[in-house]
Amino acid sequence: MSPEDPRAPVLVPIQRQPGAQDLPLPERATPGSAGFDLHAAVTEETVLAPGARVLIPTGVSIAVPTGYEAQLRPRSGLALRHGIVLPNSPGTIDSDYRGEVKVILCNLGEEPFTVKRGDRIAQLVIAPVVYAEWVETTDLDDTQRGAGGFGHSGRRVRGVPVKETVKGSRGEES
Repeated sequence: MSPEDPRAPVLVPIQRQPGAQDLPLPERATPGSAGFDLHAAVTEETVLAPGARVLIPTGVSIAVPTGYEAQLRPRSGLALRHGIVLPNSPGTIDSDYRGEVKVILCNLGEEPFTVKRGDRIAQLVIAPVVYAEWVETTDLDDTQRGAGGFGHSGRRVRGVPVKETVKGSRGEES
């Protein structure tokens, strides 16, 4: 999508990293897919133990156009079947970054998970960026919700009072 023609694709330059010529470029699984599947460019199998995190290279660098970002998102099948997630999802690739796209994978499953060269490990979505500016004020508009957060609206609908406690790193309530 471009401002001139909303149906025109956003052109994103992509460069293969040395040693990644055998891997496919990111690709959509279906014409309606929002995300492009990214492939693992590992040189040898990488095993993620339960609870482990690892940084996986994809073998590509991209030049996201100004006014856009690239979002890294988990693949739903990996999350459901194996507990493989991206802990910083969505990860953001800014328009001025030119390094290799890498993906942080975390194994929340109960079994070790092996990443092999060429495996589809994440999705990349190109999205427009809204450039906001802060307007400092001493008062914010009142709303029905107010400062209620962290599940507050769902509890309020059911009439359950909100208990505002926060557990610290040692489990104590504040």
